[in-house]
Amino acid sequence: MRYEQEEKPTHPTPLPQMNPLSTFIPIAAGTSPCKRGTDLNRGARFRTLLMPGNVVASGFCAALPLHLLLLFCVLCSTAIAQPDSTRRSKPTLNITGFLDFYYAYDFNQPKEPKRQAFLSSYNRHNQINLNLGCIKLDLEHARYRAKLAVQTGTYPQDNYAAEAGAWKNILEANIGFSLNHKHNLWLEAGVLPSYIGFETALAPDNWTLTRSILAENTPYFVTGAKLTYDPNERWEFAALALNGWQRIQSLKGNSLPSFGTQITYKPNAKVALNWSTFTGTDDPDARRRMRYFHNLYGQFEAGKRFRMLVGVDIGFQQKEKKSSAYTYWVTPIVLGQFTLSEQWKTAVRLEYYADPSGTIIHTHTPNGFQTAGASLNLDYTPTENLLCRIEGRWLKSRDALFERGNALVQNNYLIAASVAVKLSNTLNR
Repeated sequence: MRYEQEEKPTHPTPLPQMNPLSTFIPIAAGTSPCKRGTDLNRGARFRTLLMPGNVVASGFCAALPLHLLLLFCVLCSTAIAQPDSTRRSKPTLNITGFLDFYYAYDFNQPKEPKRQAFLSSYNRHNQINLNLGCIKLDLEHARYRAKLAVQTGTYPQDNYAAEAGAWKNILEANIGFSLNHKHNLWLEAGVLPSYIGFETALAPDNWTLTRSILAENTPYFVTGAKLTYDPNERWEFAALALNGWQRIQSLKGNSLPSFGTQITYKPNAKVALNWSTFTGTDDPDARRRMRYFHNLYGQFEAGKRFRMLVGVDIGFQQKEKKSSAYTYWVTPIVLGQFTLSEQWKTAVRLEYYADPSGTIIHTHTPNGFQTAGASLNLDYTPTENLLCRIEGRWLKSRDALFERGNALVQNNYLIAASVAVKLSNTLNR
């Protein structure tokens, strides 16, 4: 369910004129984005892959389109010109090491160790394995920052399967500059953590052991430039120019960048609301299809022990270039987490992924991918650096999709356990 690798274009292609409103205007079901008068036709597929690049250092600039590099240089020159009393202060350099080992048992007993093609985390059956191991360097200063993280494990093996060379091992690689004296306007460029969704590749950031189907089929990382503005403690705004839907290097033959936006609102310490969008393509110009995607979620705390998260993803994609017909997918999800004590927590997840046309998850079955799921997990944190988890998960699909022996069935049952450790130290205190 991944594209084959394609070679990097040798000549830049001029960008067509675009309608910036297409990134910001939400799309209601049944509404054709083509009526906005834009000539964009974009599409993307499940877990698309990156183009060759054997050396990260030399390929970093090649991963960013020329217009992004020019914009980055202009804004950085503005940042350098800003008078600031912190200019002579020294940055801090922090190093972090992270290991996440797991064991997963699939009661369907698939023939191959890799369990499901639509998952990339904790996806090996009946093995003790490393989901993610990484080392991260984090340089922090009031005026600039930089991050570099390299990775290994079954998660990058699955999620970066068609990456070439050293790109497979890049979890994060970016630099950023403050653009004003208040340091609330930042420009970052490089391989960035995804701005979509509430789950990440790192276990301690998530409420559950396994990731939701929603998270596994949206980007865990993006590559491009990100402009972030924090006017106050309640609001945060971000705009992004990207190489595509979870891509490091742009697809050969595609002359259009992708765009993203994010708005976060925190009215108080117990409520956080987020709306992220994506408008982009992973098709070459010859068959360019349009994709519009919206990610919305809210996180709510009730007292000191209970918190809840409610979210939904909604996406539309053209069936073919210049078509007024669209396929869609929608993915509601609800999570609840209860703190039992200082060391113990439990969480419940209910989810549903409806992709009847197989836009994101290709099944080649009559009803596409329409799957409900539920999970229950228990967390134990003996120290702040160690996280132990166990989880049971059930999935039920409308069509028979899950392998059991020589047959396909509608149900899948899993039990998994993991141990994650995270160590961090500041090197230049």
